[in-house]
Amino acid sequence: MTAHGAEPPRYTVVIPTVGRPSLTGCLRALAAASGPGPVRVVLVDDRRGVPRTPLPVEIPATLRPVTSVVPGRARGPAAARNTGLRVAGPVPWIVFLDDDVVPGPTWCDDLARDLAAAGPRTGGVTARIEVPLPTDRAPTDWERNTAGLATARWITADMAYRREVLEAVGGFDERFPRAFREDADLALRVRAAGWDLAAGTRTTTHPVRPAGRWVSVRVQAGNADDVLMNRLHGRDWWRRADAPRGRLPRHLAVTASAAAALTCAALARPVAATACAALWLAGTAEFAWARIAPGPRTRDEIISMALTSAVVPPVATWHWLGAQLRHRRTRPMPRPVPSGAPKTPGRAVREGVLP
Repeated sequence: MTAHGAEPPRYTVVIPTVGRPSLTGCLRALAAASGPGPVRVVLVDDRRGVPRTPLPVEIPATLRPVTSVVPGRARGPAAARNTGLRVAGPVPWIVFLDDDVVPGPTWCDDLARDLAAAGPRTGGVTARIEVPLPTDRAPTDWERNTAGLATARWITADMAYRREVLEAVGGFDERFPRAFREDADLALRVRAAGWDLAAGTRTTTHPVRPAGRWVSVRVQAGNADDVLMNRLHGRDWWRRADAPRGRLPRHLAVTASAAAALTCAALARPVAATACAALWLAGTAEFAWARIAPGPRTRDEIISMALTSAVVPPVATWHWLGAQLRHRRTRPMPRPVPSGAPKTPGRAVREGVLP
């Protein structure tokens, strides 16, 4: 029962996973959380490779009767969440969790209050994301990057949506192949359809996962997703989503300087080549220092920042240019007709299948 004596809203938890060990901890925290639990838990096995081995997870006893494992298509979290939505059952709310988060000890109680407080025009409810950082030293570049999740709007590491809203907007856009921008794209489409997104009170911890030296290079693939966002939502989507702009313009300039230096050297124009190389070196040094200065400044961190600061700009440029070509025919998202007064929340929802 909620504080008003009403039955708590029914919900299904959908967790896309690639079999990370953190999934067991996520489920244990969910099982231990006080409050009305989910009607169903859907684990979408999104690992690559056929045939699959059993998903490496220990499902707590209290969740086993309501937990099902369904195969994903190995096309990323957006597609995996759509797969989970299709088998979520006839519930009014779908709660998406990442497989590396830890719901708080009162998560189910807090979620019930969040959903009960949702107004008739509320299409989704966010959570409070906490990213624990070391207290005995300055955080590394990767730790600061992960800490940005705590202030990201509409992050689907823990996000509840009305099922009818997801069906109305077509679920997640599966052209986003990684855990980047697919949540902002969905939220912008939901808001454009006339729904509100509310801030919830439940708390979920998102630990900083271990990462190698080159992680900052790998995440540059997200620049391709930004190109798709620009095509779909226009260049002002950054402001509407409160998303940080990043350093792409500087990366393009630094990469252009390097390309110009090599070209001038090949054309036997040493003065111009030296000038362009100096610009590249200055830009790279500024980038490296901007990442080293707020960090722990350990030997390993400084080496990692120095090496990756030389690689990140051209890699970011590569992904950006490739996406410009790949998405050149992508048309802007049509302005949807606002859905008007939403249907009564909490009604029985027919189990359906997304197109």
